[in-house]
Amino acid sequence: MAGKSYLQIGAMCMGIAGSAINMDFFEDYLGMRCESVDEVEVLRRIEQEIYDKEEYEKALNWVKQNCPEGFDKNPDYAKKTREEKDADWEFSVKCACIIKDLLNGNPNLPRGCEEESLGHNAIAGGFQGQRQWTDRYPNTDFAEAVLNTSFDWNGPREPYVFSTENDTLNGASMLLLKLLTNRSQMFADVRTCWSGASVERVTGYELTGKAKEADGFIHLINSGACCLDACGEVRDEHGEAVIKPFYEMRDQDIDACLKATQWCEADLGYFRGGGYSSRFLTRAEMPATMARLNIVKGIGPVLQLVEGWTVQLPDDVSHKIWKRTDYTWPCTWFAPRVTGNGAFKNAYSVMNNWGANHGAISYGHIGADLITLCSMLRIPVCMHNVDDELIFRPASWNAFGMDKEGADYRACAAYGPLYRKA
Repeated sequence: MAGKSYLQIGAMCMGIAGSAINMDFFEDYLGMRCESVDEVEVLRRIEQEIYDKEEYEKALNWVKQNCPEGFDKNPDYAKKTREEKDADWEFSVKCACIIKDLLNGNPNLPRGCEEESLGHNAIAGGFQGQRQWTDRYPNTDFAEAVLNTSFDWNGPREPYVFSTENDTLNGASMLLLKLLTNRSQMFADVRTCWSGASVERVTGYELTGKAKEADGFIHLINSGACCLDACGEVRDEHGEAVIKPFYEMRDQDIDACLKATQWCEADLGYFRGGGYSSRFLTRAEMPATMARLNIVKGIGPVLQLVEGWTVQLPDDVSHKIWKRTDYTWPCTWFAPRVTGNGAFKNAYSVMNNWGANHGAISYGHIGADLITLCSMLRIPVCMHNVDDELIFRPASWNAFGMDKEGADYRACAAYGPLYRKA
Protein backbone atom coordinates (compact mmCIF):
# COMPACT_ATOMS: atom_id res chain seq x y z
CA MET A 1 0.00 0.00 0.00
CA ALA A 2 2.70 2.49 0.98
CA GLY A 3 4.17 4.25 -2.03
CA LYS A 4 1.16 3.51 -4.22
CA SER A 5 -1.57 5.95 -5.17
CA TYR A 6 -5.33 6.46 -5.11
CA LEU A 7 -6.53 7.66 -8.51
CA GLN A 8 -9.72 9.67 -8.60
CA ILE A 9 -11.31 10.06 -12.01
CA GLY A 10 -13.48 13.12 -11.60
CA ALA A 11 -14.05 14.64 -8.16
CA MET A 12 -16.85 15.03 -5.61
CA CYS A 13 -20.04 13.17 -6.47
CA MET A 14 -23.44 14.58 -5.45
CA GLY A 15 -22.07 16.14 -2.28
CA ILE A 16 -20.94 12.79 -0.81
CA ALA A 17 -18.43 13.64 1.93
CA GLY A 18 -16.35 10.53 1.27
CA SER A 19 -15.85 11.52 -2.36
CA ALA A 20 -14.06 14.75 -1.38
CA ILE A 21 -10.57 13.30 -1.30
CA ASN A 22 -8.59 14.01 1.87
CA MET A 23 -4.96 14.02 0.83
CA ASP A 24 -3.65 14.32 4.38
CA PHE A 25 -5.45 11.10 5.33
CA PHE A 26 -4.07 9.09 2.41
CA GLU A 27 -0.55 10.45 2.79
CA ASP A 28 -0.22 10.41 6.58
CA TYR A 29 -2.21 7.31 7.53
CA LEU A 30 -1.81 5.04 4.48
CA GLY A 31 1.46 6.26 2.97
CA MET A 32 -0.23 6.79 -0.39
CA ARG A 33 -0.21 9.53 -3.01
CA CYS A 34 -3.42 11.04 -4.36
CA GLU A 35 -3.64 11.46 -8.12
CA SER A 36 -6.49 12.96 -10.10
CA VAL A 37 -7.59 13.09 -13.71
CA ASP A 38 -10.73 14.62 -15.14
CA GLU A 39 -13.39 12.32 -16.60
CA VAL A 40 -12.80 14.00 -19.94
CA GLU A 41 -9.56 12.02 -20.16
CA VAL A 42 -11.60 8.86 -20.63
CA LEU A 43 -13.52 10.53 -23.46
CA ARG A 44 -10.28 11.74 -25.06
CA ARG A 45 -8.86 8.25 -25.08
CA ILE A 46 -12.04 6.86 -26.61
CA GLU A 47 -12.21 9.54 -29.32
CA GLN A 48 -8.50 9.36 -30.14
CA GLU A 49 -8.41 5.56 -29.82
CA ILE A 50 -5.79 5.58 -27.09
CA TYR A 51 -6.41 2.08 -25.86
CA ASP A 52 -5.22 -1.45 -26.56
CA LYS A 53 -7.40 -2.37 -29.54
CA GLU A 54 -6.54 -6.04 -29.35
CA GLU A 55 -7.59 -6.20 -25.71
CA TYR A 56 -10.74 -4.20 -26.44
CA GLU A 57 -11.83 -6.65 -29.15
CA LYS A 58 -11.09 -9.57 -26.84
CA ALA A 59 -13.08 -7.94 -24.03
CA LEU A 60 -16.04 -7.11 -26.29
CA ASN A 61 -16.22 -10.67 -27.61
CA TRP A 62 -16.07 -11.97 -24.04
CA VAL A 63 -18.95 -9.70 -23.07
CA LYS A 64 -21.05 -10.91 -26.00
CA GLN A 65 -20.48 -14.53 -24.97
CA ASN A 66 -20.69 -14.22 -21.18
CA CYS A 67 -22.70 -11.14 -20.16
CA PRO A 68 -26.38 -11.69 -21.05
CA GLU A 69 -28.67 -8.71 -20.87
CA GLY A 70 -31.40 -8.71 -18.26
CA PHE A 71 -34.75 -6.99 -18.53
CA ASP A 72 -35.18 -3.36 -19.51
CA LYS A 73 -37.37 -1.61 -16.91
CA ASN A 74 -37.81 1.56 -18.94
CA PRO A 75 -41.20 2.40 -20.52
CA ASP A 76 -41.46 1.54 -24.20
CA TYR A 77 -41.39 5.16 -25.32
CA ALA A 78 -38.06 5.73 -23.54
CA LYS A 79 -36.23 2.51 -24.38
CA LYS A 80 -33.10 2.69 -26.45
CA THR A 81 -32.93 0.95 -29.82
CA ARG A 82 -30.89 -2.21 -30.31
CA GLU A 83 -28.29 -0.16 -32.19
CA GLU A 84 -28.04 2.32 -29.31
CA LYS A 85 -27.69 -0.48 -26.77
CA ASP A 86 -24.93 -2.14 -28.78
CA ALA A 87 -23.11 1.20 -28.97
CA ASP A 88 -23.45 1.59 -25.20
CA TRP A 89 -21.88 -1.85 -24.71
CA GLU A 90 -18.93 -0.85 -26.89
CA PHE A 91 -18.56 2.39 -24.96
CA SER A 92 -18.76 0.58 -21.60
CA VAL A 93 -16.11 -1.96 -22.57
CA LYS A 94 -13.79 0.79 -23.79
CA CYS A 95 -14.26 2.57 -20.46
CA ALA A 96 -13.27 -0.60 -18.60
CA CYS A 97 -10.10 -1.01 -20.66
CA ILE A 98 -9.17 2.67 -20.36
CA ILE A 99 -9.77 2.89 -16.62
CA LYS A 100 -7.56 -0.15 -16.12
CA ASP A 101 -4.87 1.57 -18.22
CA LEU A 102 -5.20 4.74 -16.13
CA LEU A 103 -4.73 2.80 -12.91
CA ASN A 104 -1.72 0.66 -13.80
CA GLY A 105 -0.60 1.59 -17.30
CA ASN A 106 -0.39 -0.52 -20.43
CA PRO A 107 2.73 -1.00 -22.63
CA ASN A 108 0.52 -1.92 -25.60
CA LEU A 109 -0.99 1.50 -26.23
CA PRO A 110 -0.50 3.08 -29.68
CA ARG A 111 2.86 4.49 -30.67
CA GLY A 112 3.29 8.05 -29.47
CA CYS A 113 1.33 7.41 -26.28
CA GLU A 114 4.30 6.63 -24.07
CA GLU A 115 3.11 8.97 -21.33
CA GLU A 116 -0.37 7.43 -21.24
CA SER A 117 1.13 3.94 -21.11
CA LEU A 118 2.70 4.64 -17.70
CA GLY A 119 -0.53 4.82 -15.72
CA HIS A 120 -0.72 6.24 -12.19
CA ASN A 121 0.75 3.44 -10.03
CA ALA A 122 -2.66 3.15 -8.40
CA ILE A 123 -3.57 0.42 -5.92
CA ALA A 124 -7.10 1.86 -5.66
CA GLY A 125 -9.28 4.37 -7.44
CA GLY A 126 -12.75 5.72 -8.04
CA PHE A 127 -14.98 7.26 -10.70
CA GLN A 128 -17.25 10.24 -10.04
CA GLY A 129 -19.91 9.51 -12.65
CA GLN A 130 -22.96 11.18 -11.22
CA ARG A 131 -24.35 13.35 -12.37
CA GLN A 132 -22.48 15.29 -15.03
CA TRP A 133 -21.17 12.12 -16.70
CA THR A 134 -24.21 9.88 -16.27
CA ASP A 135 -26.64 12.56 -17.50
CA ARG A 136 -24.88 12.39 -20.88
CA TYR A 137 -22.90 9.15 -21.20
CA PRO A 138 -23.41 5.48 -20.22
CA ASN A 139 -22.48 4.93 -16.58
CA THR A 140 -19.37 2.99 -15.66
CA ASP A 141 -21.18 0.31 -13.65
CA PHE A 142 -19.84 -2.42 -15.92
CA ALA A 143 -16.25 -1.20 -15.56
CA GLU A 144 -16.54 -0.82 -11.79
CA ALA A 145 -18.06 -4.26 -11.26
CA VAL A 146 -15.58 -6.08 -13.49
CA LEU A 147 -12.56 -4.26 -12.08
CA ASN A 148 -13.54 -5.27 -8.54
CA THR A 149 -14.10 -8.89 -9.59
CA SER A 150 -11.39 -11.57 -9.44
CA PHE A 151 -11.53 -12.26 -13.19
CA ASP A 152 -12.22 -10.67 -16.55
CA TRP A 153 -11.73 -11.49 -20.23
CA ASN A 154 -8.14 -12.51 -19.46
CA GLY A 155 -9.19 -15.10 -16.87
CA PRO A 156 -8.50 -15.09 -13.10
CA ARG A 157 -6.51 -12.12 -11.85
CA GLU A 158 -5.98 -9.98 -8.76
CA PRO A 159 -9.06 -7.81 -8.25
CA TYR A 160 -8.76 -4.06 -8.39
CA VAL A 161 -10.19 -1.77 -5.72
CA PHE A 162 -12.43 0.70 -7.49
CA SER A 163 -15.06 2.86 -5.87
CA THR A 164 -18.30 4.00 -7.46
CA GLU A 165 -19.21 7.68 -6.98
CA ASN A 166 -15.51 8.15 -6.14
CA ASP A 167 -16.23 7.42 -2.48
CA THR A 168 -12.58 7.55 -1.49
CA LEU A 169 -13.22 6.46 2.10
CA ASN A 170 -15.15 3.39 1.03
CA GLY A 171 -12.39 2.68 -1.48
CA ALA A 172 -9.82 2.91 1.31
CA SER A 173 -11.95 0.58 3.45
CA MET A 174 -12.14 -1.92 0.58
CA LEU A 175 -8.37 -1.66 0.15
CA LEU A 176 -7.64 -2.59 3.77
CA LEU A 177 -10.02 -5.56 3.53
CA LYS A 178 -8.55 -6.74 0.25
CA LEU A 179 -4.98 -6.54 1.49
CA LEU A 180 -5.94 -8.61 4.54
CA THR A 181 -7.77 -11.31 2.58
CA ASN A 182 -6.63 -11.32 -1.08
CA ARG A 183 -10.33 -11.51 -1.99
CA SER A 184 -12.65 -9.35 -4.07
CA GLN A 185 -14.53 -6.79 -1.99
CA MET A 186 -18.16 -5.74 -2.18
CA PHE A 187 -19.05 -2.10 -2.55
CA ALA A 188 -22.66 -1.55 -1.52
CA ASP A 189 -25.13 0.99 -0.30
CA VAL A 190 -26.20 0.32 3.27
CA ARG A 191 -29.59 0.97 1.80
CA THR A 192 -32.46 -0.25 3.99
CA CYS A 193 -33.05 -2.13 7.23
CA TRP A 194 -35.87 -4.69 7.26
CA SER A 195 -37.02 -5.77 10.71
CA GLY A 196 -38.64 -9.12 11.29
CA ALA A 197 -42.00 -7.38 11.73
CA SER A 198 -41.68 -5.40 8.51
CA VAL A 199 -40.72 -8.50 6.51
CA GLU A 200 -43.72 -10.39 7.86
CA ARG A 201 -46.04 -7.45 7.21
CA VAL A 202 -44.97 -7.12 3.55
CA THR A 203 -44.40 -10.77 2.62
CA GLY A 204 -46.08 -12.91 5.28
CA TYR A 205 -42.76 -14.64 5.95
CA GLU A 206 -41.34 -15.10 9.46
CA LEU A 207 -37.57 -14.78 9.59
CA THR A 208 -35.42 -17.72 10.65
CA GLY A 209 -31.76 -18.34 11.51
CA LYS A 210 -29.28 -15.49 11.56
CA ALA A 211 -31.83 -12.94 10.35
CA LYS A 212 -34.22 -13.87 13.17
CA GLU A 213 -31.43 -13.58 15.73
CA ALA A 214 -30.73 -10.04 14.50
CA ASP A 215 -34.44 -9.21 14.27
CA GLY A 216 -33.94 -8.29 10.65
CA PHE A 217 -31.29 -7.63 8.04
CA ILE A 218 -29.70 -4.83 6.06
CA HIS A 219 -30.22 -4.59 2.32
CA LEU A 220 -26.85 -4.22 0.59
CA ILE A 221 -27.42 -2.96 -2.96
CA ASN A 222 -25.80 -0.55 -5.42
CA SER A 223 -25.93 -0.12 -9.18
CA GLY A 224 -22.21 -0.01 -9.64
CA ALA A 225 -19.16 -1.52 -8.12
CA CYS A 226 -20.19 -4.79 -6.46
CA CYS A 227 -17.89 -7.66 -7.44
CA LEU A 228 -19.50 -10.60 -9.22
CA ASP A 229 -17.85 -12.92 -6.68
CA ALA A 230 -20.51 -11.82 -4.17
CA CYS A 231 -23.21 -13.82 -5.96
CA GLY A 232 -22.43 -16.71 -3.60
CA GLU A 233 -22.34 -19.36 -6.32
CA VAL A 234 -18.68 -20.35 -5.88
CA ARG A 235 -18.09 -23.37 -3.62
CA ASP A 236 -15.13 -24.49 -1.55
CA GLU A 237 -13.92 -28.09 -1.13
CA HIS A 238 -16.69 -28.72 1.41
CA GLY A 239 -19.44 -27.47 -0.89
CA GLU A 240 -19.90 -24.26 1.13
CA ALA A 241 -20.48 -20.89 -0.53
CA VAL A 242 -17.33 -18.78 -0.54
CA ILE A 243 -15.59 -15.79 -2.05
CA LYS A 244 -12.23 -17.30 -2.87
CA PRO A 245 -8.84 -15.61 -2.80
CA PHE A 246 -8.18 -14.55 -6.37
CA TYR A 247 -5.36 -17.05 -6.84
CA GLU A 248 -7.73 -19.94 -6.09
CA MET A 249 -10.29 -19.01 -8.75
CA ARG A 250 -10.82 -21.69 -11.39
CA ASP A 251 -12.72 -21.77 -14.68
CA GLN A 252 -15.73 -23.43 -13.05
CA ASP A 253 -15.81 -20.67 -10.42
CA ILE A 254 -15.81 -17.98 -13.10
CA ASP A 255 -18.58 -19.78 -14.99
CA ALA A 256 -20.68 -19.96 -11.82
CA CYS A 257 -20.40 -16.20 -11.26
CA LEU A 258 -21.15 -15.36 -14.88
CA LYS A 259 -24.17 -17.66 -15.04
CA ALA A 260 -25.60 -16.05 -11.90
CA THR A 261 -25.31 -12.53 -13.33
CA GLN A 262 -27.37 -10.58 -15.83
CA TRP A 263 -26.72 -7.04 -17.03
CA CYS A 264 -29.75 -4.78 -17.00
CA GLU A 265 -30.25 -1.56 -18.92
CA ALA A 266 -29.98 1.43 -16.59
CA ASP A 267 -33.06 3.29 -15.39
CA LEU A 268 -33.02 6.14 -17.91
CA GLY A 269 -34.88 8.40 -15.53
CA TYR A 270 -31.93 8.06 -13.17
CA PHE A 271 -28.98 7.40 -15.48
CA ARG A 272 -30.00 9.48 -18.49
CA GLY A 273 -27.02 8.31 -20.51
CA GLY A 274 -27.80 4.62 -20.04
CA GLY A 275 -25.33 1.89 -19.22
CA TYR A 276 -25.54 -1.60 -17.75
CA SER A 277 -25.73 -2.74 -14.13
CA SER A 278 -24.90 -6.23 -12.92
CA ARG A 279 -27.87 -8.05 -11.43
CA PHE A 280 -27.69 -11.08 -9.15
CA LEU A 281 -29.18 -12.33 -5.91
CA THR A 282 -26.86 -13.70 -3.21
CA ARG A 283 -28.51 -17.04 -2.43
CA ALA A 284 -26.10 -18.24 0.25
CA GLU A 285 -25.17 -17.84 3.89
CA MET A 286 -21.58 -16.67 4.12
CA PRO A 287 -19.62 -15.10 6.99
CA ALA A 288 -18.97 -11.45 6.20
CA THR A 289 -17.43 -8.34 7.72
CA MET A 290 -18.66 -4.87 6.79
CA ALA A 291 -16.36 -1.90 7.44
CA ARG A 292 -16.28 1.83 6.88
CA LEU A 293 -13.70 4.57 7.39
CA ASN A 294 -15.05 7.99 8.29
CA ILE A 295 -13.21 11.23 9.03
CA VAL A 296 -14.33 13.18 12.09
CA LYS A 297 -13.34 16.82 12.29
CA GLY A 298 -11.06 17.34 15.28
CA ILE A 299 -10.26 13.64 15.58
CA GLY A 300 -9.30 12.33 12.14
CA PRO A 301 -10.09 8.94 10.65
CA VAL A 302 -12.08 6.37 12.60
CA LEU A 303 -13.17 2.91 11.51
CA GLN A 304 -16.34 1.00 12.29
CA LEU A 305 -16.97 -2.64 11.52
CA VAL A 306 -19.59 -5.30 12.01
CA GLU A 307 -19.29 -9.05 11.59
CA GLY A 308 -22.30 -10.99 10.42
CA TRP A 309 -23.58 -13.19 7.60
CA THR A 310 -25.19 -12.91 4.23
CA VAL A 311 -28.55 -14.63 4.50
CA GLN A 312 -30.66 -16.56 2.05
CA LEU A 313 -34.39 -15.89 1.93
CA PRO A 314 -37.02 -17.78 -0.06
CA ASP A 315 -36.95 -16.43 -3.60
CA ASP A 316 -40.50 -15.09 -3.49
CA VAL A 317 -39.70 -13.15 -0.30
CA SER A 318 -36.47 -11.79 -1.76
CA HIS A 319 -38.16 -10.58 -4.92
CA LYS A 320 -40.97 -8.79 -3.08
CA ILE A 321 -38.50 -6.87 -0.93
CA TRP A 322 -35.96 -6.35 -3.73
CA LYS A 323 -38.60 -4.60 -5.84
CA ARG A 324 -38.98 -1.97 -3.10
CA THR A 325 -35.57 -0.54 -4.13
CA ASP A 326 -34.22 -1.20 -7.63
CA TYR A 327 -34.90 -4.60 -9.12
CA THR A 328 -32.13 -4.23 -11.70
CA TRP A 329 -29.25 -4.00 -9.19
CA PRO A 330 -27.30 -6.77 -7.38
CA CYS A 331 -28.95 -7.74 -4.10
CA THR A 332 -27.46 -9.11 -0.86
CA TRP A 333 -29.13 -9.47 2.54
CA PHE A 334 -26.81 -9.01 5.54
CA ALA A 335 -27.61 -9.98 9.14
CA PRO A 336 -25.17 -8.60 11.72
CA ARG A 337 -24.10 -10.59 14.75
CA VAL A 338 -25.95 -8.84 17.55
CA THR A 339 -25.39 -8.59 21.28
CA GLY A 340 -28.71 -7.15 22.43
CA ASN A 341 -27.02 -3.95 23.58
CA GLY A 342 -25.96 -0.58 22.21
CA ALA A 343 -25.04 -0.33 18.55
CA PHE A 344 -25.49 -4.09 18.22
CA LYS A 345 -28.90 -4.44 19.83
CA ASN A 346 -30.40 -5.54 16.50
CA ALA A 347 -30.02 -5.04 12.76
CA TYR A 348 -31.67 -1.62 12.90
CA SER A 349 -29.32 -0.31 15.59
CA VAL A 350 -26.32 -1.33 13.48
CA MET A 351 -27.62 0.62 10.49
CA ASN A 352 -28.64 3.54 12.72
CA ASN A 353 -25.07 3.80 14.01
CA TRP A 354 -23.43 3.44 10.58
CA GLY A 355 -21.52 6.55 9.57
CA ALA A 356 -22.33 6.65 5.86
CA ASN A 357 -24.65 5.19 3.26
CA HIS A 358 -21.84 3.03 1.85
CA GLY A 359 -20.05 0.00 3.22
CA ALA A 360 -17.15 -2.23 2.21
CA ILE A 361 -17.93 -5.91 2.71
CA SER A 362 -15.43 -8.77 2.85
CA TYR A 363 -15.93 -12.50 3.02
CA GLY A 364 -15.12 -13.96 6.45
CA HIS A 365 -15.04 -12.75 10.02
CA ILE A 366 -11.88 -10.66 9.90
CA GLY A 367 -12.75 -7.97 12.44
CA ALA A 368 -9.92 -8.92 14.81
CA ASP A 369 -7.33 -8.65 12.03
CA LEU A 370 -8.78 -5.32 10.93
CA ILE A 371 -8.61 -3.93 14.48
CA THR A 372 -4.95 -4.93 14.75
CA LEU A 373 -4.21 -3.33 11.39
CA CYS A 374 -5.92 -0.12 12.47
CA SER A 375 -3.77 0.05 15.61
CA MET A 376 -0.70 -0.22 13.38
CA LEU A 377 -1.99 2.64 11.22
CA ARG A 378 -3.10 4.67 14.30
CA ILE A 379 -6.75 4.66 13.27
CA PRO A 380 -9.09 4.22 16.27
CA VAL A 381 -12.00 1.80 15.98
CA CYS A 382 -15.25 3.43 17.08
CA MET A 383 -17.64 0.50 16.65
CA HIS A 384 -17.15 -3.27 16.47
CA ASN A 385 -18.70 -6.54 17.63
CA VAL A 386 -15.52 -8.60 18.01
CA ASP A 387 -14.99 -10.53 21.25
CA ASP A 388 -12.33 -8.88 23.42
CA GLU A 389 -10.29 -12.08 23.77
CA LEU A 390 -9.79 -12.16 19.98
CA ILE A 391 -8.38 -8.62 19.77
CA PHE A 392 -4.65 -7.93 19.67
CA ARG A 393 -3.25 -4.43 20.01
CA PRO A 394 0.29 -3.40 21.02
CA ALA A 395 0.97 -3.85 24.74
CA SER A 396 1.66 -0.13 25.10
CA TRP A 397 -2.08 0.51 24.54
CA ASN A 398 -2.54 -0.76 28.13
CA ALA A 399 -0.89 2.40 29.44
CA PHE A 400 -3.70 4.55 28.06
CA GLY A 401 -6.44 3.34 30.39
CA MET A 402 -8.60 0.34 31.22
CA ASP A 403 -11.47 1.21 28.87
CA LYS A 404 -10.33 -0.40 25.65
CA GLU A 405 -12.14 1.91 23.23
CA GLY A 406 -11.00 5.10 24.96
CA ALA A 407 -7.46 3.76 25.26
CA ASP A 408 -7.46 3.09 21.52
CA TYR A 409 -8.38 6.69 20.77
CA ARG A 410 -5.78 8.06 23.18
CA ALA A 411 -2.99 5.78 21.95
CA CYS A 412 -3.67 6.56 18.28
CA ALA A 413 -3.65 10.30 19.06
CA ALA A 414 -0.43 10.04 21.07
CA TYR A 415 1.52 8.01 18.53
CA GLY A 416 0.12 9.81 15.50
CA PRO A 417 -0.23 8.64 11.89
CA LEU A 418 2.25 5.95 10.88
CA TYR A 419 3.43 7.67 7.68
CA ARG A 420 3.31 11.33 8.75
CA LYS A 421 6.57 13.07 7.98
CA ALA A 422 8.04 15.26 10.70
